[in-house]
Amino acid sequence: MKHLRNFFYFGFEQARSCVFPVIIFLSLALTKFIEIPFIARYDLILLICVITQILLVIFKYETADEVKVIFVFHLIGLALELYKVHMGSWSYPENAVTKIYGVPLYSGFMYASVASYMCQAWRRFDLKLNSWPPSWIVIILGAAIYFNFYTHHFIFDVRWVLKLTILFVFLKTFVSFTVNKTIYQMPLALSFILIGFFIWIAENIATFFGAWAYPNQEQTWEIVHIGKISSWLLLVIVSFMIVAELKHVKNNRKPSSEISI
Repeated sequence: MKHLRNFFYFGFEQARSCVFPVIIFLSLALTKFIEIPFIARYDLILLICVITQILLVIFKYETADEVKVIFVFHLIGLALELYKVHMGSWSYPENAVTKIYGVPLYSGFMYASVASYMCQAWRRFDLKLNSWPPSWIVIILGAAIYFNFYTHHFIFDVRWVLKLTILFVFLKTFVSFTVNKTIYQMPLALSFILIGFFIWIAENIATFFGAWAYPNQEQTWEIVHIGKISSWLLLVIVSFMIVAELKHVKNNRKPSSEISI
């Protein structure tokens, strides 16, 4: 009975951590069917994202340090969007004032919302990472994952090499989290896979509501190829690495075997 209560408590806290992503999805859904005069859809979504971010800070739903992390993700995500749209990986077909080289500025908030979720879940569940690898390994591996999103258009795609490296590097790493004063733990690699899967589901919802479109979706919506889980998995991993290392710095370089908020 205790674990059942904890399960519902876990779901409730997860929902609280997902406020920013949920607002973005609601914005995508509502603006798909409700047109607001004198403002383009992408511009309206950007306005909603900015107002949401301000309100989350005002009502202390997010801390100042978390906003800094979210801003970093916004820039990283926007840079990736600019490159991927330029390479034809996907597109944003609607017109907007706040589009730069075919990319609406709200797109950066989609990456920022993932960071928002990670930061809030980390705080609410008091995440701790046991047997975390040395920082220099994490930084090099994270950089290799991120830049492979760029370089695979020109040279060999090494994502499978990176995945095998990830399994080796994080083989002994476990994440512990507290749910209603009860501590649970699981392999970090399993948590990566679960998060990547749920983001793939979210991606299907987002493309259905026209957040962006892959080449095969420009005429008629189709389910996002299952192979995209692979890309999202790597993106989740590099995102988690960044958050973990920033928390590591904040905690004044505590021993790398344990990192906590």
